[in-house]
Amino acid sequence: MTSLELYSKGASVWIPDPDAVWVSGLLLRDYSPGEKHLLLQLSDGTEAQYPVVSPSDLPPLGNPDILEGENDLTALSFLHEAAVLHNLRVRFLDYSSIYTYCGIVLVAINPYDQLPIYGEEVIDAYSGQDMADMEPHIFSVAEEAYRTMTREEKNQSIIISGESGSGKTVSAKFTMRYFAVVGGALQQTSVEERVLASNPIMESIGNAKTTRNDNSSRFGKYIEIGFGRKGDIIGANMRTYLLEKSRVVFQASAERNYHIFYQLCASRELPEMRTLKLDAPEHFRYTSQGGEMQIPGTDDLSDLERTRNAFTILGVQPDQQMELFRILSAVLHLGNVNIQASGRSSDRSYIDADDRPLAVFSKLLGVEGPQMAHWLCHRRLAVGGELLVKPVSGQQAVEARDALAKHIYGQLFTWTVQRLNSALRSQRGEAKSFIGVLDIYGFETFDRNSFEQFCINYANEKLQQQFNRHVFHLEQEEYVREELAWSRIEFSDNQQCINLLEGQLGLFDLLDEECRMPKGSDESWVQKLYDQHLTSKKHPHFQKPRMSNSAFVVLHFADTVQYECDGFLGKNRDTVFEELINILKASQSELVAELFQQQGNVSSVANGSVRSGKRATREHKLTVGFQFRQSLQMLMETLNNTTPHYVRCIKPNDLKEAFMFDPRRTVQQLRACGVLETIRISAAGFPSRWTYEEFFCRYRLLLRGSQGQEQAQASCRQALPQLIPDPDQYCFGKTKVFFRAGQVALLERLRAERLRVAAVIIQSRVRGWLARIRYTRTCWATVTIQRYCRGALARRLALTLRYTKAALVIQKTYRMVAVRQLFLMIRQATVTIQAFTRGTLARSRYRLLVAERAAVLLQARVRGWLARQTYRRVRAAVVFMQCCARRRAARRELMKLKTEARSVEKYRELNKGMEVKLMQLQLRADQEARGGAALKETLHAEREATNTELEALRATVQKLESQKQEKPQPCPVISEKEVEERRRAEEKAAQEILQLTQELQALQREKDSFCKETEDLSARLFEQEKAQEECVHQAVSQASASLRAELDEERRKYQGLLREFTRLEQRYDNLREMSLLTERTKGHRRTDSTQSLEPSSPTPLSPQSLTPLSLSPFPSAFPSPEEVRRVSVTSPSSERRVSVWGIETPMDQLMEMMDVAKDPAVKMKGEDLAHAYDAVRVANKFLESQLRSQHSQREEEQEALRCQLSQAISGSSSAAQQQELQAREQECVRLRRELKELKNTVSLRRLLTQVFNPETSSCPSRTKPTAVTGLLECRKRDEAKLIKNLVTDIRVDSALSLPPGLPASVLFLCVRQADCSGDQTHARSLCSAAVTAMKAALKKHSNDVDMTALWLKNACLLHDLLTQHSPKQTLDSDEVVPLTADLSDLIRTLSDLCIQAYQQLLSITEKHLQNIIVPALLESETIPGLSGSAGKLGTSRKRAGSDPRTVGGDAPTMAAVLRKLGALHTALSHQDLSQTLMEQAFNQLIYLISASAFNSLLLRKDMCCWSRGMQIRYNVSLLEEWLRSRGLQTGGAVATLEHLIQAVQLLQAGKKTESDAKALVQTCTALSSQQIVKILTLYTPGSDLDERVTLNFIRTVQGLLKGRSDGQPPQLLMDVRRVFPVTFPYLPPPVLRAEQLVIPDSLKISFVRRA
Repeated sequence: MTSLELYSKGASVWIPDPDAVWVSGLLLRDYSPGEKHLLLQLSDGTEAQYPVVSPSDLPPLGNPDILEGENDLTALSFLHEAAVLHNLRVRFLDYSSIYTYCGIVLVAINPYDQLPIYGEEVIDAYSGQDMADMEPHIFSVAEEAYRTMTREEKNQSIIISGESGSGKTVSAKFTMRYFAVVGGALQQTSVEERVLASNPIMESIGNAKTTRNDNSSRFGKYIEIGFGRKGDIIGANMRTYLLEKSRVVFQASAERNYHIFYQLCASRELPEMRTLKLDAPEHFRYTSQGGEMQIPGTDDLSDLERTRNAFTILGVQPDQQMELFRILSAVLHLGNVNIQASGRSSDRSYIDADDRPLAVFSKLLGVEGPQMAHWLCHRRLAVGGELLVKPVSGQQAVEARDALAKHIYGQLFTWTVQRLNSALRSQRGEAKSFIGVLDIYGFETFDRNSFEQFCINYANEKLQQQFNRHVFHLEQEEYVREELAWSRIEFSDNQQCINLLEGQLGLFDLLDEECRMPKGSDESWVQKLYDQHLTSKKHPHFQKPRMSNSAFVVLHFADTVQYECDGFLGKNRDTVFEELINILKASQSELVAELFQQQGNVSSVANGSVRSGKRATREHKLTVGFQFRQSLQMLMETLNNTTPHYVRCIKPNDLKEAFMFDPRRTVQQLRACGVLETIRISAAGFPSRWTYEEFFCRYRLLLRGSQGQEQAQASCRQALPQLIPDPDQYCFGKTKVFFRAGQVALLERLRAERLRVAAVIIQSRVRGWLARIRYTRTCWATVTIQRYCRGALARRLALTLRYTKAALVIQKTYRMVAVRQLFLMIRQATVTIQAFTRGTLARSRYRLLVAERAAVLLQARVRGWLARQTYRRVRAAVVFMQCCARRRAARRELMKLKTEARSVEKYRELNKGMEVKLMQLQLRADQEARGGAALKETLHAEREATNTELEALRATVQKLESQKQEKPQPCPVISEKEVEERRRAEEKAAQEILQLTQELQALQREKDSFCKETEDLSARLFEQEKAQEECVHQAVSQASASLRAELDEERRKYQGLLREFTRLEQRYDNLREMSLLTERTKGHRRTDSTQSLEPSSPTPLSPQSLTPLSLSPFPSAFPSPEEVRRVSVTSPSSERRVSVWGIETPMDQLMEMMDVAKDPAVKMKGEDLAHAYDAVRVANKFLESQLRSQHSQREEEQEALRCQLSQAISGSSSAAQQQELQAREQECVRLRRELKELKNTVSLRRLLTQVFNPETSSCPSRTKPTAVTGLLECRKRDEAKLIKNLVTDIRVDSALSLPPGLPASVLFLCVRQADCSGDQTHARSLCSAAVTAMKAALKKHSNDVDMTALWLKNACLLHDLLTQHSPKQTLDSDEVVPLTADLSDLIRTLSDLCIQAYQQLLSITEKHLQNIIVPALLESETIPGLSGSAGKLGTSRKRAGSDPRTVGGDAPTMAAVLRKLGALHTALSHQDLSQTLMEQAFNQLIYLISASAFNSLLLRKDMCCWSRGMQIRYNVSLLEEWLRSRGLQTGGAVATLEHLIQAVQLLQAGKKTESDAKALVQTCTALSSQQIVKILTLYTPGSDLDERVTLNFIRTVQGLLKGRSDGQPPQLLMDVRRVFPVTFPYLPPPVLRAEQLVIPDSLKISFVRRA
């Protein structure tokens, strides 16, 4: 199949377009040779015809969809301008990826937006990684340069170029920041800080706002960053090129001068700046010409503060900074000097004597104002050996003034660069190698091009030539390495254009020659150019414009540029008069004199020359062009001696809009920066390169014969001749197969055709199978229908028979019903007749009974009347008696109500709001009680009167009865008076009874209301108690949580400082060893090896002077940079930057708290590090214990109050209990207030104790020795021997065979015996020697996990034993006798030692895991064959010269990771360390594994596919299963894997519909919005069955994520440097006795006796 056959129906092509440069189109029919037009359908749906005169006029073909968004342009099947432009557009707009590889070139598109891809976590992710594995990034180029430098020990250079505003300066800053972080992590110097500090200074004095860029670099710079043997930065050097000095005196419209001028003007109100006499920038001529005074989004005042801080970091003193600012301010004032013309023809000029700007200028620079005014308007000439003074015109004087301003600024710029270089110079010897970062201007072409553009384009010609030759060299190296039979590749060499510029009689030569001519002019120089390069010998790269005689045209490699000759000679000379320089040399300012005194010692001035009356000889050496050529030649020699790496910055649009892509501007820059030339060179050879394994996996279905992957190379060599008949289109190498441009697309088409044919065969088979299935189902349906029809007929016959039987049954039943109804009617008639007969007889008997009953009723009525009369008399007596009884009961009820009324006091105390009401009720109850008492008295009196009257009446009745019996007489008539009195008495009694009844009812109602109010108050009180309890519980919980967070943060900071102190100790040891080695080489005697075990005397630089907690330097590993660079880079940045010298002493803290001034130098004492943090730690522990005790006390009080309250509610509680509750609440408030005050004063009390009683803690208490049995005795002379045999010189096998904690137990028993015997000094020295020996043992075994775990166990056990027996510790057992010696400082030292051992243990494991995490977790194929057949076209970038990766072999797998973790778990378990400590250790390690793998997944496009997600999920499941099998899942280790698990789920989930998007957002709760979108954009189909994630789906997900209010951080990657603080649980060990220990003889400590 030839390339013409690719132009078939449906093929994608690119056709030119005036706006979009290239537009995509689809062929609507096949192309056949001879056709004159192609029928196309454009991307907007319209049809068009493309003219084709010959096959060479065919439009370029489009790449397959699977290659869309490829991260390396050279991996495209069709390499041409349209494909490059489209790929860059897709990556920039659709994927928001600003970086793309193009072979060895990194193309960087300026996004004009802040992207979260430059944090320290991104540096960690790229550090140590292969360039081919990661997504394109500026850090990847920097890492490649750093790795190549350390591996090959060869100097490197990174060449960053591009237009103004394309992001060159930012890329250079990020590159240097990467080197500063990676190269500065291995040592503790501030060189990297000074390297980064040079950026704001150079931006201030060398950058300005232009129409294209708000922060445009107006000079080129080359920074050499020197590295030592260990890969650490030891120095730097900067070289600058072609500063645009003309900007000092002139700015175009909408542009600004250099930033430093506007920064000074913005800070004019500062006290120290008022002497500069500055004003707003619009009042200065040199800052107001462009009309732009402010840049949106920038603050000049804060920028100046940043610049001053950078000067301070680089060692420039404040007074010297002010001198520099005076010079800059003087330049501004010089521009405002008013030069006036005079004379008849204005051939003279003068300056007023009272010109204020000149006076300020002279005062600031310390020069004579009249002299400066005179020589600005005059010049000295040498005529015939005599010196003459000649006045100059006003225009010439203005030019002289501007030339002086430019010269002053140029000298100041040069001095600043020299000062920076002196500050960045290495102080530790010569650098072993360096990496140079070249930030230089790109190719420039404007409407009017002058001398600056001429020099810039000349430099780009030289760089392009070097770039082309390097690319060609790499291309040929690849072919030689693969042993290809290749022919030389032709590439465009711009040597002719370079010869035109710099060759003999070239443009620069003729320019310098014209500058030497006395009356040389721009017009005469241009005429010479015409004569030399057009008339005498026409040069192919030189042309003359048609409409101008003062311009010339140069055909550069990138574009054709027309230069206007106006100003060329003046800018090349850059002359300033000697008289003005002499005035400046005599300045009173030291800096001004220094700037211009240097000119007398050198023959040339940077970027300019000095003209005196007598013309200097060989003046051409002083021209700007000559110096620029010299510096450029030195730069090219430097670049040729280094390995270059290229970064091409692209400006996507001229409007500075974020993520806006202008194809015309982009193509113009691609042509100018050499990217398309790289594509052309690659396309001229074999641009597509596949390893045999990759080719086999992708095109296996096109191969014939054996299908084993082990025979991939043989299969490829056998099948390719049949697939591609032309042998010139491919070539076989040793490890790769090479294809020319378009052949991969051809193979893709063959593969698609083979898949189509296979699909047709599969479809035919499937359709036949479906037809057979359909026939079988039809037959089965026919039989089924027949069966159902026959069944229906049978059921119909059965139904007929059933109906016949039913009719017979109905007839029989009907006949029976008719006969029965007749029988029932006859029987009913008979019964009716009988009923009537019996009724007649019954009625006759009833009449007789009624007559008898009437007689009886009359008798009953009479008897009833008589009985009722008797009853009324008895009832009257009974009612009277009841009234008496009820009065008595009412009085009792009244007394009861009075008692209840008195209990209202309780309710008044329960709720203060009811106090008034209760008082009213009490008053009312008292009134009622008084009324009741009065009623009682009245009732009692009435009762007595009634009783008296009743007795009198009874006596009278008895008397009358007796008289009646004795002498029956007629009943005497009662007098009316008596009747009236009786009636009145009865009425009065009835009224009293009624009143008492009403009062009783009112009291009952009040009682009911009181009961109801009581219930309401009880309910309200219960609710208030519940709410108060919840508030208290919530406040306690919040306080506890905040306190725990503060403690964790304080613990993390302290442990970080401890790690920093450990590094300083190690550094001190290394320096001491180096000094000892130096002394030995000078002839000093050797030091005895045993002396290393003895604690050395403190020296000013020793670790003993840094902290009182350490008696010898704590050892830690100091491995080579290649082994631990990743570990050192991933260490927390705060740990690297916090200096131990910055900790203040307690006295300093006290002075600060009391507002007492002190010397700043006193703040840098490092010997009080431990005191300050001991105070913090003690204060935290004290506050924690006090808060816990108060919390428990508060809970007990609340429980007691709750019980009392419940009793009060159930049993009518009293007011005293309510008062007690309020008193408790006030007590809680008071305790909280005291706790807050205690927090503010406890640190001050601690500091006062340390300052004024420093010896208190060290004075041992003189207590009487206590007799304790079961100890071990070690004599003082055997102390060193015990430490040596038990700790220092113990063998590894013997140590690991000991029971856990045996050395610590023996040492503790010896210390205990010395303490009990009263020798506290011996006990203290033995304990101190044990701690020192453990530190030495940790240093000795700094890379051994088992031994580190062993000494961690012993340190923890000894710490717990000493803590348990400490006098300050609460003793839990009567058998434990406290120590008499105060060993609290050694206990703190042991605590720090435990932390150091724990950190060393994790450091060892992290170092073992670091290089295998990503290969094992992401790259290893634990599930075999899952992704073997899913090879993707161009899944990874294939750089020229990169070696193919081995498949399988010794690649790390999850088994290796689990082995490393298992080794640590075994070591910890063998030493019987606590489960809590093991969980914390594995939580830290699993977080490191998860964060490293997750960050690498986000930066690798080849990992984001479905099959790889399945592999990763399986690997993570293995890790989870391993953690669960060890019981470590409860410590939070499994939770740290959540990010990685959800990322894998995201790869495996469906990504098409809106429901998929919703499910995805609901599932990935741990991932941030940026992380989710990043994974979706990186998702790459692993096979033809998969599809890319559409942009619509990504936008849908982004819309759903906007509504999710997650608290995720905005950063993209996880923080690998995060360190979890460790907490050692205090587990009091059982009482230890010597009889319990089994001491083996191998320890050789038989001299220790049992006591």
